[in-house]
Amino acid sequence: MNFPKDLLYSRSHEWVKESDGAARVGITDYAQQELGDIVFVTLPEVGDEAAAGERIADVESVKAVSEVMSPLSGTIREINQAITDTPEIINSDPYGAWFFEIGPISAREELLSSDDYEKYTGGL
Repeated sequence: MNFPKDLLYSRSHEWVKESDGAARVGITDYAQQELGDIVFVTLPEVGDEAAAGERIADVESVKAVSEVMSPLSGTIREINQAITDTPEIINSDPYGAWFFEIGPISAREELLSSDDYEKYTGGL
């Protein structure tokens, strides 16, 4: 399993890449493996307000529909339209297939380092 060192992670299995007061967010390699083949994604709209710890998107796989929780509070600046058109790219490249960009960041969930997230997931 892949745990990139340059990212932060939530306990609800989202990754965060911060840059200049904003961040891109997606789901982790662990999450996509647990979900199985992803077939549909619902994203927020640009301009929506996100609250740390609350649902911001949905991912549908052949197994189930899962909520994506926002690890940060702020305004949605951009969405990755490519994952709504071809959601299977989340399975092949979970850290390249970001869901949305949020900023400015006004609050955050307790985020984990790569090492702490690996321990949290049992290093699977």
